[in-house]
Amino acid sequence: MSGGTERRARVFGPRFYALLIAVVLLVYLVLMGSRAVTMLLSGKPLVIVLGVAVLVLPVLGAVLVADQIRFGVRTQRLAGRLADEDALPDHSHLPLRPSGRVRRDAADEWFEQKRAEMEREPEDWRVWFALAQAYDLAGDRNRGRQAMRKAIDLEQRERVRD
Repeated sequence: MSGGTERRARVFGPRFYALLIAVVLLVYLVLMGSRAVTMLLSGKPLVIVLGVAVLVLPVLGAVLVADQIRFGVRTQRLAGRLADEDALPDHSHLPLRPSGRVRRDAADEWFEQKRAEMEREPEDWRVWFALAQAYDLAGDRNRGRQAMRKAIDLEQRERVRD
């Protein structure tokens, strides 16, 4: 990539889109919040109930978005630590399908290796991080997120101890 294209790619990466979603949600929350207050002050029971719903749903959405952003920041911090240690899990050797995704059999084999490492060292956040990536490559994003949350918790405990 050329310098300008590379710079644009970084600007419009996952952080940019997460921030964009957060800003859009904030604008939505302000607009709907003002509508909700108007509805709550109407004095009509049905309109008041709707006003509560209009207020609760955007707040719930904001909490969920904030949780996802916090998860992403923490995951990125762990990846940064691993990069500093030159210990990022490397799956670049795995064969790819024409779509660019890792072949399923290779992803499953790599997953089994990472699971065995985790079973040998269940309190090491680094192996949980690698396991989370292995889950993702094997197509199990939910368990991957659970494994990453475990890695985050273990790393946090390690930082508190040190």
